[in-house]
Amino acid sequence: MASDSNKFAKIFSGISIALLLSGFIYSLTVGFENAFYFFLPALALLAVAFQSMNNLKGFAFTIWIITAVTTSLYFPEWFKGIGDFSFRSLIVPLLQMIMFGVGSTMSANDFFGVIKMPKGVIIGVACQFTIMPLIGYSLAKLFNLPPEIAAGLILVGSVPCGLASNVMSYLANANVALSVTLTAVATLLAPLVTPFLMQQLAGEFIEVKFTA
Repeated sequence: MASDSNKFAKIFSGISIALLLSGFIYSLTVGFENAFYFFLPALALLAVAFQSMNNLKGFAFTIWIITAVTTSLYFPEWFKGIGDFSFRSLIVPLLQMIMFGVGSTMSANDFFGVIKMPKGVIIGVACQFTIMPLIGYSLAKLFNLPPEIAAGLILVGSVPCGLASNVMSYLANANVALSVTLTAVATLLAPLVTPFLMQQLAGEFIEVKFTA
């Protein structure tokens, strides 16, 4: 049974690679407009193939995410709503459900362990408010982005981490309690640190008033 699974995985992988190469060639020669019909099935087949391989199973979720993102880029209307119902109204309850799910996997002992290692929290918060904003600023300068795009990119790098980092930590079997603690501490610091970073880094692109 395992050999059959590996056989199908190899077949799916081969088809996926062929479709991806065809998609890139089509994009370069004809254009990106219809390249979706190559990329989406290729990514879906690759995710299924990875799911069947023990050494690559951990990457299957990532491939599914890339597949969903690719689909939303080509067909954004599918992700906006159905009729008069907007999917935007589901964001908050879905976030609450995910936060509750992640939180239910932890206990008070997990946080006691974090308290005993404050160095990890200090380093994590410091890296978050230095590396991320500087990368955003560097990209804005490197690609000579328009002022409003540059400021937005720096803003994304200057805000605290959120739910996604906690979920990724959970999926990676990392220290979820430390991730949640970093999110909490960074969020408490954000009302002061984020405007300061925006004033220092994005001030040359748009007007930023720290006190306001």
